[in-house]
Amino acid sequence: MPLNDAKIRALKPREKPYKTGDFDGLYLTVTPSGSRLWHLKYRIGGKEKRLSFGAYPGVSLAD
Repeated sequence: MPLNDAKIRALKPREKPYKTGDFDGLYLTVTPSGSRLWHLKYRIGGKEKRLSFGAYPGVSLAD
């Protein structure tokens, strides 16, 4: 599901953190407190890595 600002704002916190994907390993983690955090999952040498970009809306979808 490609994300846009309206979809991101509509994401509601749940009891446990959950992820919603955008594309090519980019996803948003929504925490129980309502924070939305950007991450990128990728592989180097067969090992999975995760890069954190920051919180939405400080780091927007356009960034």
